[in-house]
Amino acid sequence: MKIPKDRVRFNVGGRVFETTSTTLANAGRNSFFGALFNENWTLKQPNNDSFSHCEFFIDRNPDCFYVLLDLLRTGDLNIPPNIPERQLYREASFYGLLDHVRSAKWGQFDGNRLRHSRSVTGQAPGDGTAIRAGPDGGCCVAHGSVVHVYDWIMEEYPPLNLDYQRVNDVGWVDGESIIISACEKLGRGDGGMGLFSKSTGELRYKFQVCHENQVKSFTAGALSTSSDYKIFSSCKGRSNEYGIGVWDQVTGKQIDFFYESPGWSLGDADKLQWLNGSNCLLVATLFPRKDNCYISMLDFRDKRMVWSWSDFGAPITVDEKRVRDAIAMEDNNAICVVNEYEDLGFMDLRMNGGSVRWSSRSRMMKGKLSDEPCYPKLALHGGQLFSSMDDCISVFCGPDWVLTSRLRKSYGGSICDFSIGGDRLFALHSEGNVFDVWETPPPPIS
Repeated sequence: MKIPKDRVRFNVGGRVFETTSTTLANAGRNSFFGALFNENWTLKQPNNDSFSHCEFFIDRNPDCFYVLLDLLRTGDLNIPPNIPERQLYREASFYGLLDHVRSAKWGQFDGNRLRHSRSVTGQAPGDGTAIRAGPDGGCCVAHGSVVHVYDWIMEEYPPLNLDYQRVNDVGWVDGESIIISACEKLGRGDGGMGLFSKSTGELRYKFQVCHENQVKSFTAGALSTSSDYKIFSSCKGRSNEYGIGVWDQVTGKQIDFFYESPGWSLGDADKLQWLNGSNCLLVATLFPRKDNCYISMLDFRDKRMVWSWSDFGAPITVDEKRVRDAIAMEDNNAICVVNEYEDLGFMDLRMNGGSVRWSSRSRMMKGKLSDEPCYPKLALHGGQLFSSMDDCISVFCGPDWVLTSRLRKSYGGSICDFSIGGDRLFALHSEGNVFDVWETPPPPIS
């Protein structure tokens, strides 16, 4: 009887494995195994009898190969105790199966099903500034003049040190590059933004601001990126260069600048958010950075502020004055804001300068605030709204944004920032630069 042509044999480190091309097809075209087959997923060499008995020799770890082959067969990841996870991930990277391993370790992101995976202790003293989730499940953490970068297994790359320039914000341009904004270094004419390699820490280029054909030193603040390879940053110079700068992330060249209007505040913005649907940029300058809060939507195509709101002139006793964060929700034509009591408020983007409609059902706290200055933060992901307060994160769902679950991990104190990306949620605590990693468990085996 002839051996079926679908059968494939591997000799991995001296151990022989037999499988089928059907199983190997689960690895995908861009994997190690995809290179062995043609576009119809049949072996590229002639399928004669002598070839059916041959083996592909791979000089790699056979124990890890067994686990990865079982993953391709069943979709489940079962790691024996004798195999270190880091070793398995290294082998998965060789075979081009890291995405398969990630998918098997946790399911599709769902705020109501998140489970605490681990806590990572920071490597430097002082409080953290920001945490940003990477597209591949890793993250970066900024504190002081240093940015620590982690891959998806929480292994740290060489830290990025800005030579005593305080980091204001960080962001991921893609899976390999990180953008960092920093304070101007007085007397040096240095500051602004730089694009760095996440793995080597190499500075690829600096972003400059030009005003009246002259390069200016500036402090860069909040960051955002768009799907058409633009980078936005709030900019604060010494003379007239206050506003929002725009750069091409491929070339690093400045391509636009939106100068702030008299009486308004753009250069000090705490938060930027690009909206793909409307091609506009949300800019929010919030208390306590400024005595008053300014939230606007900028259209760079015709240099217009197409929507704006401010609490300027509102009575000091009114809670609306203490807006701590804001986020645009395009699907709802609304902007959500949060105050120091974690009350959620909503403004209609179809009405310019309207009032805030506060949702009383969202009030989480009674009594005085925590002594730690960790203000609420907002995030929107997959139709779910997230709000941090003290040492927990609240999850809101549905058309009325009803509280559906809360995430709490007390170690590390209050949460000063959190970020969602790569099917993970990262929460940075105020003490010791501890951050938590939250993941959605894989669906149960049916």
